[in-house]
Amino acid sequence: MSYTDKLMKLRSQKFIHLTTKGRKTGRPHSVELWFAASDGKVFLSHEGKETDWMKNIKQKGEVSFEIGGEKFTGKAHHIEEHTQEAWQCKVALYEKYYGKATKEVIEDWFSLSKLIAIETT
Repeated sequence: MSYTDKLMKLRSQKFIHLTTKGRKTGRPHSVELWFAASDGKVFLSHEGKETDWMKNIKQKGEVSFEIGGEKFTGKAHHIEEHTQEAWQCKVALYEKYYGKATKEVIEDWFSLSKLIAIETT
């Protein structure tokens, strides 16, 4: 089974355990987050001040993560606003945790959020 197939099978899980490499220490930095998976990508978001895991991704995008006991590696990047990828991320996350909504509701919900995508390697 391919990484994408495994990922799609696990997309109903509630949490992802994401590990980045510390940009200052080089040590693993792990967090538990909500996530969504769509078209072979994992999407994450965070509202507010940029966190250490987000800063680590900016410096070095290689990550590892676990969903439902399955381990993956990937390359993460910050998503540019007003792109198709940003919209895909917002819809996937919103619909997974809250259900269908209008574009206006989804855009408002993510108005202060930073978006991240991970592609499996």
